[in-house]
Amino acid sequence: MRSMKGIFLLIVANFLIFFTLVISGTILINFVLPSFGIDLRDSLHTLDFAWAMVFGFGGAFISLLLSKTFAKRAFRMQQVIQPSTPKEQLVFNSVGELARKAGIKTPEIWVYWDDVPNAFATGPTRNRSMVAVSSGLVNSLSDDEVRAVLAHEVGHVANGDMLAITLLQGLMNTFVYFVARMIARPFMERNYFMGFMVYMALQFILSVLAMIPICWFSRRREFRADAHAARAYGAAPMIGALQKIDAIAQRTLAAKNEHEGMAADPVAALKIHGESGGFAHLFATHPPIEARITALKEGKN
Repeated sequence: MRSMKGIFLLIVANFLIFFTLVISGTILINFVLPSFGIDLRDSLHTLDFAWAMVFGFGGAFISLLLSKTFAKRAFRMQQVIQPSTPKEQLVFNSVGELARKAGIKTPEIWVYWDDVPNAFATGPTRNRSMVAVSSGLVNSLSDDEVRAVLAHEVGHVANGDMLAITLLQGLMNTFVYFVARMIARPFMERNYFMGFMVYMALQFILSVLAMIPICWFSRRREFRADAHAARAYGAAPMIGALQKIDAIAQRTLAAKNEHEGMAADPVAALKIHGESGGFAHLFATHPPIEARITALKEGKN
């Protein structure tokens, strides 16, 4: 029942956002802009809002529903139902305990074989989620540090991060589709091919810009998940886990660069490093590890 609540809230939120756009856009186009001598009433239609919402939220919503399927196909995974090793028992018991404390249904627990220490959580709702860990994670960290990482991932689930970022992604997509269509419409009326090219170019540019608020939110949610882990087991195990994973990542990256002569991201899914500054920071999904450790030490959310 609670899993259906998440989907219901997603649908309601989509419609509320849509109607807010329609009402706001109607007032802006028909009353506010004309009072300043700007008449766009012949170039914008409510139907554009509807199609923008369908395309914008449709893709984000479908991705959310299929997120677990995509994750399972991306890695060679095995679900842990009856633990057969001490490490599996550790993960199984910890996730179950964390889920009970958070008041959510225990996520599906999956393990996969990879020397890179990594973990992630995904799923359409808080009660239809999964947590996956790599063999490298449980073999590289102490038991307390593994529990802290699992608490971080369960924190993502308990905080509803997957649903929240899907809503933000859908909202950004909607604006991208709508604004691109609005600007390209005059070109399409004169020359459809030229208008289509303008539309596609705008789609690309605006989609890149739309990633900035999405990545900003993604960085914020990492701090909240870290805080969840600190509340569960204290800050020290999470700090230790971050430091160890970072050290392993640095060694792996250095080895790859030395032998292959190319840059690589050995923790692509966890993105433990983040970016410390510059333009690239705007598109980082994770904060710099130094900032995360500082926040943990200072007890910041």
